[in-house]
Amino acid sequence: MSKLLTQLKDANIGKVLENEPLAKHTTIRIGGPADILIEPSNSENLKKALEIIKSNGAKWRAIGRGSNLLVADKGIEGVVIKLGTGLDEMKIDGDTLTVGGGYSIIKLATIISKKGLAGLEFASGIPGSIGGAVYMNAGAHGSDMSKIVNKALVLFEDGQLTWLTNEELEFSYRTSVLQEKRPGICIEVVLQLKQGKKEDIVAIMQKNKDYRRDTQPWNFPCAGSIFRNPLPNYAGQLVEEAGLKGYQIGGAKISDMHGNFIVNAGEATAQDVLDLIDFVKKSIFDKYGIKMETEVEIIGSK
Repeated sequence: MSKLLTQLKDANIGKVLENEPLAKHTTIRIGGPADILIEPSNSENLKKALEIIKSNGAKWRAIGRGSNLLVADKGIEGVVIKLGTGLDEMKIDGDTLTVGGGYSIIKLATIISKKGLAGLEFASGIPGSIGGAVYMNAGAHGSDMSKIVNKALVLFEDGQLTWLTNEELEFSYRTSVLQEKRPGICIEVVLQLKQGKKEDIVAIMQKNKDYRRDTQPWNFPCAGSIFRNPLPNYAGQLVEEAGLKGYQIGGAKISDMHGNFIVNAGEATAQDVLDLIDFVKKSIFDKYGIKMETEVEIIGSK
């Protein structure tokens, strides 16, 4: 690992950190260290970094802004590639938007709303990056990324850069082809939006933002929705009806505001969260016969 670390630093690809606690890079503020964490300064350096990583036979994975993510207490072996500064450019051409994978989705939604472009209103208040939103097919308020993505530029593990169309991304509920079938990093995406009335778009954005503020625990570190909705049921409603709101294991607590959120109530560990997830799964299955599946991505050594 020391050889790899030296090569990455010598390549001047951007930030290169050793034994970096991932609690600093996740919205729930939980997670052990990555052997190496890098933040490439541009797409070319991202590709260069991946070539170096592969030549050393090291494991790697990418993260965005750390939402919808739970990292194990022992951390992650190998290299974590963080998409952020340097992969956050944006270009508007009429109602078509080209944006880097590291761009904040909240910031983007706010900017384009003020330009009278509609289609991303659902993202008001959703933390994370555009690349991560494509990867997870992020959504809310009856819409998601699949509705607006035209195509995405993906960097695959073998170093190949390929544009995938909306159809090729195989979007479904909170998933895309990039998660397991064709693992890759979304480094740029083209969004097809629509012209709209600025006042109407801003009003919808504010309504969505207010709803999140009033119903979700953003005053505590959390990872966003923990469970996928087992349609036609809703995960949060099932948890609440089962009387589990406020239930706590260690520092991990089911939010008093919303049943589908687990918050870091103070020095929570990843194991606390995992134990609480298992408790909820068992409780809901025993009570309703419904199997709960996690929406939050769980990574690292258990």
